[in-house]
Formats: sequence, C-alpha cells, structure tokens
Amino acid sequence: MPLDPIVLANQLLVALPALDDPHFARSVALICQHDDDGAMGVVVNRSSEYTLGDVFEQMGIEVADADLRGQPVLAGGPVHPERGFVLHDGDHGWDSSLSIADGLFVTTSRDVLEAMARGDGPARATVALGCAGWGAGQLEHELTEHSWLTVPADAELLFNTPLDDRWQAAAGRIGVDMTRIADHSGHA
Repeated sequence: MPLDPIVLANQLLVALPALDDPHFARSVALICQHDDDGAMGVVVNRSSEYTLGDVFEQMGIEVADADLRGQPVLAGGPVHPERGFVLHDGDHGWDSSLSIADGLFVTTSRDVLEAMARGDGPARATVALGCAGWGAGQLEHELTEHSWLTVPADAELLFNTPLDDRWQAAAGRIGVDMTRIADHSGHA
C-alpha cells in the first residue's frame, strides 16, 4: 500500500545504522516538502565548515552580533550545496518561504538573513547549505528498505538540541535506542 505523500512533510527522517551512504549515515533530515514528484529535506544534525559570519560576509551583509556570526552553518545535504536554506519559526512571511507546519518554515531568500543581521529576524533559526532530494517514489522505496525511521518533527529538537545529540534524541522521540539497533538489515 503506497504511503500518503502528505504524511512525510514535517517529519524527521532518522537514518538507521544500516544506512551507509556517506551523505546520510547517522543523519537526521527534516522533510520540508513531499509530493508525487519526490521529496526535499534538510539534514539538521551535521555542521559544515562554515559559520554564519562566513555566509554573511560572502553575501555582503553587515552584522555586529558576534554570537550570531559564530553560529555553525549546517551541511544540509548534497543537492545545491551553494544554496542557503533557513529553517525558522515564527509567523512572518519572508520572500521564498515554504510553510512546513504551523509556525515552522524554510526560507531561501536573502531578506530573512538581512533581518537576522539587523536583529529583527525569526526568534529561532538554523541556516544550512544544501539540501537533500529524492525523486518520485525514491523515499518511499528507502523506507521499505529500512533505511530510515520517521519521527514527527518538533521545534525543541530542531532549535535547542545540540547537533551531536540529535540522531539519538530524534529516535528516542518514538522510543528507539539507536545503540540497540543492528548496523545491518536483512530480508526474509
């Protein structure tokens, strides 16, 4: 029975230990959009080599807040690694924003970064470079291959849980202890 595509938007994909793809091993990805054409998500537990200050400098945006400049930028996935994706809360509609759930958005436009630099951006935001993409039916197939757990997304995990703790914490949301799962899968 096929999965209802709408069910996977606003879900976290938690890589099971058997998933050995270097882009996704031990990753947690927030599914931002899922329809008949495929899915798009952002990996939310991997730091890139960049800080937000590097991104602001590259874009020519002045920012005085040292804490903001020092925030890590996530490695959001292997697709469009040169493009920024801002996951944020709030109710403000920025240019190029996609509503993932009530009060949770992904924005790809410069205006949200400019607002953050001025100190009037969203209350909580995470910036990622790149995203993850799945073609039509690919994600559903990976789910049947036991590559991923699906877990409802929540703001606490996305914005407050330390990056290194997100994989186990996400699985723990549905009572799974990743240390007790085999790193291989089989089929009968």
